[in-house]
Amino acid sequence: MEQDAVNLVQLGGSAEVVEMTIWSLFWRADIIVKIVMVLLVLASIWCWAVIFDKVRRISKLSKAANKFEDAFWSGGSLDDLFERIGHQPKDPMSSVFAAAMREWRRSSSSLAPGGNYNALEQRIERVMQVAVGREMEQLERYLPFLASVGSAAPFVGLFGTVWGIMNSFTAIAATKQTSLAVVAPGIAEALFATALGLVAAIPATIAYNKISTDLGRYAARLEAFAGEFSAIISRQLEAGE
Repeated sequence: MEQDAVNLVQLGGSAEVVEMTIWSLFWRADIIVKIVMVLLVLASIWCWAVIFDKVRRISKLSKAANKFEDAFWSGGSLDDLFERIGHQPKDPMSSVFAAAMREWRRSSSSLAPGGNYNALEQRIERVMQVAVGREMEQLERYLPFLASVGSAAPFVGLFGTVWGIMNSFTAIAATKQTSLAVVAPGIAEALFATALGLVAAIPATIAYNKISTDLGRYAARLEAFAGEFSAIISRQLEAGE
């Protein structure tokens, strides 16, 4: 007997076979519970799409940063490196470098000998900080959605469960049937909403923590590069005074 798939409901001496599959639980649920289930499923699908996109992108950016740093510290001319990547930077670290080089070229060409090199250095540092902030803002896009699903999905599922159980008790009062066979299908439908909430929330929470940590490391890497490049520019400006 497939006891996990069906349940026998005794009504007036007759036996009614009630399916207990996932689809049957969904189709027999109240309209409010159905809406909750659909929302949780859609949220879970969107979370997985964000997770796969972020993991793939972080891996790709890490490789691109390694490649750029190899070129940057190879001892070649920074002007040549800027000519190769400055117009179409393909990763955040290249964008930070290109923004600093553009500001350096614009400002140093119009700066008179003996001019205010400290102001120029500060402008370049601000440009790099703005570039880092802009790039990280793009990378952190949709992360708040993961956090929201991770924190809210269990409560949304619980709302569906409470609503379903309320309907079950209302049906019990109307039919005056209190056996477990009568109560079980309605409660199973209600608890299914909580299960969907956990299915959406657990991966979203784990992924949010992991991706946030990885992006934090990447942001620190960009900040470290900006600081090192700022020191290089400072030395060159002092040499040119």
